[in-house]
Amino acid sequence: MKNFFVLTLFPEMIKETLSHSILGRAQRDGFVCVQAINIRDFSNNKHLQVDDYPYGGGAGMVMQPQPIYDAYQSILPKAGKARVLYMTPQGKPFTQRMAEELAKEESLVFLCGHYEGVDERVIEEIVTDEISLGDFVLTGGELAAITMIDAISRLMPGVLGKEASFEDESFSEGLLEYPQYTRPPVFMERQVPPVLLSGHHGNIERWRREQALLRTAAKRLDLIKKAELNKEDIEFLKLNKIEL
Repeated sequence: MKNFFVLTLFPEMIKETLSHSILGRAQRDGFVCVQAINIRDFSNNKHLQVDDYPYGGGAGMVMQPQPIYDAYQSILPKAGKARVLYMTPQGKPFTQRMAEELAKEESLVFLCGHYEGVDERVIEEIVTDEISLGDFVLTGGELAAITMIDAISRLMPGVLGKEASFEDESFSEGLLEYPQYTRPPVFMERQVPPVLLSGHHGNIERWRREQALLRTAAKRLDLIKKAELNKEDIEFLKLNKIEL
């Protein structure tokens, strides 16, 4: 079982969002366990305050170190020396490769910041990885944590039911996914590519590979330059006048 511990000011946001669809079923079936720990429960303030004005002045408030540290200490008997991931725009960009790496961990701890951030001392004390979803700012770290938990969980055996469900998806081989079609065969005068109706699995696989190459070259040329390409891929790209 994969264990996720989320240190947050909004535990219901974590629980409710992850209780649906594939992640909800994965928890009910025992493949994944998500525990949301309310940082406010560890405040020493009678008003359950967990933030304060920053030293040196400036706009906004900063989350205090003590409630976060005590919340973290409370999960150590279960989490052990799990990696602690702090959601921050200053972190390393989250990628599919990182999701695959983190999926190998038995337990993960997510620290969700709010306001103007978290006291640097608790970051230095407990955080092992600072991770960002991209060059933008969110109101809090919960949405980032939820996104990462989803991406990591679906790589766990049993969560999707079939390993093939994610093996052909975007980024799994460094390429974007090929186009997908279903019934009806004609919609708004647009036809499903004939090769997909042929029943010839070899031709279908090659078509899908070529479409993935073309789509990645058109939308994310940076990815195709880093992808693992075979000789046939390279020749196909050259025929389509795509420079690597």
